[in-house]
Amino acid sequence: MQSDAYKPFKLGLAASFAFFVGYVLFGWQGWGTPAAVEQAVGDVSRWCERVQPGLFHEPVNALSNLGFMVAGLWMLWLLGRDVEAGRTGIMFGHSPIALLYSGAAIWLGPGSLLMHGTHTAWGGWADNLSMVMYILIPWMINVSAMGRWPPRQVLGIYATLVLVYGIGRAVNGWGLGINLDFFGLSIAFWVISEVLYRFWSQRLRVLSGFVGFIVAGIFGITPFEMLAEPTRFWWVLLFWLPGLLATGPAPTRRTYLPWFALGVASYLSAFTIWQTGKVGHPLCDPDTLLQAHGIWHLLSAASTACFFLFLRTERQAQG
Repeated sequence: MQSDAYKPFKLGLAASFAFFVGYVLFGWQGWGTPAAVEQAVGDVSRWCERVQPGLFHEPVNALSNLGFMVAGLWMLWLLGRDVEAGRTGIMFGHSPIALLYSGAAIWLGPGSLLMHGTHTAWGGWADNLSMVMYILIPWMINVSAMGRWPPRQVLGIYATLVLVYGIGRAVNGWGLGINLDFFGLSIAFWVISEVLYRFWSQRLRVLSGFVGFIVAGIFGITPFEMLAEPTRFWWVLLFWLPGLLATGPAPTRRTYLPWFALGVASYLSAFTIWQTGKVGHPLCDPDTLLQAHGIWHLLSAASTACFFLFLRTERQAQG
């Protein structure tokens, strides 16, 4: 069995290499008609970098996504070491959930790279789908622990959500035609479910949805905006879904310092920097190699690694 300890790592490495080979082969003759939201060669892209001809229309913003691939491959390598050492758990060894998390982290790289590199509509679809495929995992781990779901059920629900979302996004575009920002909502689900995971009680299940409004506020969406546009922000009603699914306390506990704190700090720093990488911002320089959006990718990749290590602190609850 130990001879196969690093098989997922080798497969991930091979898949990453195959992606770039395929990318070059398909893009050699050009990427065709760009998406309606993208700019022409020579203009400044939505994310501040000047659009270039060739394989990578936004070279820095595209290739900085290597950070996600490196982070995911490192996770797979660490999981191989677990197998050699005989360590087991939901985020150890060849656990399906651990492999899913690592694979989703890797896929964040190609997904985003396809958008920034090709400027096609399908590249934008791949980018958005990769983000959703990653962010689903942490909150599903939490609610499955509190709802006592077996791994097979978790994987089945995950696959269904990804399939439905992927088709819906392809057919109806961003928001699925119903103003549903599923990625942003899933960030709220994660925080809400993490609070429930740590402090579960029947009373908190009822109150937990209000945590979602705090998360929305951090990202600049106030309750006043929500009240002013109820058809746009109808999905705030879903803030109570994690509490509904969390039918009992989690059987395990986690250590929040340092990895969870570092992951949050890395992501919020990335989000702050991301705001400066837009056309019209005083710090936007389309011709520099130090692109804010590229830094966003690298810091976000670091946060996926921090959260991976955080999830590995999980231990059986005492008493």
